[in-house]
Amino acid sequence: MIEIKNIKKSFGEKIVLNDVSATMDAGNTNLIIGTSGSGKTVLMKIMIGLLPVDSGSVLYEGKDITRMNETELKELRMQVGMLFQGSALFDSKTVEANVMFPLDMFTKSSYREKLKRVNEVLDRVNLKDANKKFPAEISGGMKKRVALARAIVQNPKYLFCDEPNSGLDPQTSLVIDKLIQEITNEYKITTVINTHDMNTVMESGDYILYLYKGNKQWEGSNKDIIFSKDEKLNAFIFASEFLAKAKEMSMIEANEQKRNLQK
Repeated sequence: MIEIKNIKKSFGEKIVLNDVSATMDAGNTNLIIGTSGSGKTVLMKIMIGLLPVDSGSVLYEGKDITRMNETELKELRMQVGMLFQGSALFDSKTVEANVMFPLDMFTKSSYREKLKRVNEVLDRVNLKDANKKFPAEISGGMKKRVALARAIVQNPKYLFCDEPNSGLDPQTSLVIDKLIQEITNEYKITTVINTHDMNTVMESGDYILYLYKGNKQWEGSNKDIIFSKDEKLNAFIFASEFLAKAKEMSMIEANEQKRNLQK
C-alpha cells in the first residue's frame, strides 16, 4: 500500500500540486490521470523519491519516504520496478542483457541464477525466444514487454508505469494493459500508472485519481467513472476518447496508404 497525504509542491510561484491525498492498495491497478500540466508526472516523481515535497508525506507500508536518507531510499528502490514511457532500453544490449541489467547492478546472484530469472520473466511477457535479439530488431510492443520484464525481474513490491501505451496502436495497448493487470494481480504488487489512455482507465482502473490543475478533482474506480457528474472529469474523458478515435483513424489511413504504395 502507498498513502499520499496532503502533498504540496511548487516551482517558484507556480503551484503544481495542492494538498493532494490518495491511498493506493496492493494488488490494484492504481491510475493517475489528467491533462498535460495537471501535476501527474510531478506526483509520480515525488512518489518514487525523485523530487522533494514542500509539505506532506508519502507512506510505503507506513514508512514515510519524504523523511528517508539516501541509504533508506536506495533500499526502498530495490523494491520498486519502473516501466518508462519510451521503454528506455539499451540499444547496444540484447533483450537478455537489458532484462538482466538490474540483477547485475543490485544482486550478487550467479550468472546461471540471473539467466534463470530472466528467462522466467521473458516467458511471462510472452517473449520466450527473444533473448538474443537487439531492440532495433523488435517492434514497439515487444520493446514495451521487454521493459516490463526488466521492471519485474527483481520481484518488486511496487510497480510504476509512465504512459505505458505511449506510441502503441490500440490493439497492442490492450495487450500491455492486460499484462500489467495480470502481473499486478498475480504478485499482489502495488501498481501505479500515469496515463491519459481511456482504454487503460476503463479496463484497468481499480483506483483512479484525477488531477486538475494540481488539485485532486475526483477519485473512484472504473465502475464509478461512467456515472461521474464531475464536469471537468467528463470533459477530460470526452476529449481523450475523441483524440483516441482520431489517432486510431489516422493509423488506419496511414496503413492503407502504405498498402497502396506497395501495390
